[in-house]
Amino acid sequence: MNPVLKSIKPVIEKSKFIKINKENLLKFCSDFKLKKFKFWLDLAPFNFPKLNEKEWLNFIFVSSSLDFCFWGEPKWKIKYKGNFYDGSWGLVASLTRAIEGNFPILDFKYLAKIPENDLREIFKGNVEIPLFNERLKILRENGRILIEKFNGDFEKVIKKGREDALKLLEVITNDFPSFYDWAIYKGNKVFFHKRAQLLIADIHRRGLAKFKNIDKLTALADYKIPQILRKLGILEYAPDLAEKIDNKVLIPAGSEEEIEIRANTIWAIELMKDELKSRIQNITPMQIDSYLWLKSQEKSPDDKPYHLTKTIFY
Repeated sequence: MNPVLKSIKPVIEKSKFIKINKENLLKFCSDFKLKKFKFWLDLAPFNFPKLNEKEWLNFIFVSSSLDFCFWGEPKWKIKYKGNFYDGSWGLVASLTRAIEGNFPILDFKYLAKIPENDLREIFKGNVEIPLFNERLKILRENGRILIEKFNGDFEKVIKKGREDALKLLEVITNDFPSFYDWAIYKGNKVFFHKRAQLLIADIHRRGLAKFKNIDKLTALADYKIPQILRKLGILEYAPDLAEKIDNKVLIPAGSEEEIEIRANTIWAIELMKDELKSRIQNITPMQIDSYLWLKSQEKSPDDKPYHLTKTIFY
């Protein structure tokens, strides 16, 4: 079993800030008519540079290493080819712009010692990207680990995973500390591994490698998925928590409120999967997650804010 799914069960049983509305969840599933699941990278609103398979692997690893915490006042955004992008699209646009500007960001020897000024230029936007120093540290650390443990070859990380998504998850979270996404809830260690699971799923969906047990990956516990689940009436927040989120009060990383938001997000999508599999036999939590993430990009005036947590994990 995925350690994430096993570890969140005590959180689900003891949650006091979050409730899953089963009636609304079943209604969502009954209306679910998606014929083809779309992959978020294939829907990018700009063209990527031409990359070979090895370069694509490195690109996905680098982007997954940095895919966290884009919010702020004002929100960080970059200008690329006449358009503005923020969030994950802003990150991917920044990396694309860097490659086109001849920054060797797919070379792990470079990343292990990437100059601070280079990274500032790569992420240059209207304001400094949130948690800039943490991003600099992660890139250098991951570059150094790949050089020292894997001879600078990310394909060797994948081979160590033995074509098994759960084994690769173990490799990534053990060998790369910044991917080890966990918290303590009422004395129990809880795992989420958001970015590590996204990395594996993106490699698989891009066709760069195929993994058994890919269906065992869970949904990705970030801030956009619980936002859309709340909009759908599937996640219900206690009044005090709802008031904090709606007033953009910081929810501390590792707090019971934050852990419950993340755990119930994952569990709700597991319940969706169980309900939908009678009609869509091979449906996976990751496919439902991708559908919901893309749906969350459709903005409406009555959208409530997502919860705000300063963290490197999402």
